[in-house]
Amino acid sequence: MVKYRLMISADMENIKKLRPASGVDDPSFNYYLKMKCGNCGELTKKEISVNSKEKVSNSWDSPNLIMKCKFCEKVGTVTVISGKGRPLTQGLSEQGKYAPLMELDCRGYEPVEFMFGSGWKAESIAGTNFEDIDLSEGEFAEYDEKGECPVTIYNLRSTINVLMSDFKEMLLDYKIRRERCDAEQRARKKENESHL
Repeated sequence: MVKYRLMISADMENIKKLRPASGVDDPSFNYYLKMKCGNCGELTKKEISVNSKEKVSNSWDSPNLIMKCKFCEKVGTVTVISGKGRPLTQGLSEQGKYAPLMELDCRGYEPVEFMFGSGWKAESIAGTNFEDIDLSEGEFAEYDEKGECPVTIYNLRSTINVLMSDFKEMLLDYKIRRERCDAEQRARKKENESHL
């Protein structure tokens, strides 16, 4: 199992925040992704849609999606991990930085590309909310009457970062604890030798 973090960025004019319409943890927000089979490397022909609301079964640990590779027939799962996202802010945008949108736990598949779609919400610097924005064309432009200024979102970017798998995280934690223990033993040994 490997975890991935989807990060987004954009150039924004007179926009304070950009996020999914019902918040970054909206369970019905659809994430559109191109996936790659971890076994043979085959890419999905079309983007797949996944959200945290739809589960394969009623079990609490059930994945949100089960896929079968059309080339090698390997089966893989995708699970959306809630509580990991935050809005893209004006400050992050101005610095050219990315905001984490969500995390995925993937088994047998790797997300390789995110496609912006509909269902976004933007808040202007004057406090005006723009609802149900469709970013599938790569930009958004409106006029904020309250703030008396144009608002735009363009140059949409995304990146998908590989996070440590649980196994690697466990090994790293073990290695750190082992190094601490070894350092403590060396310090005790050195202290005992100095008393002799």
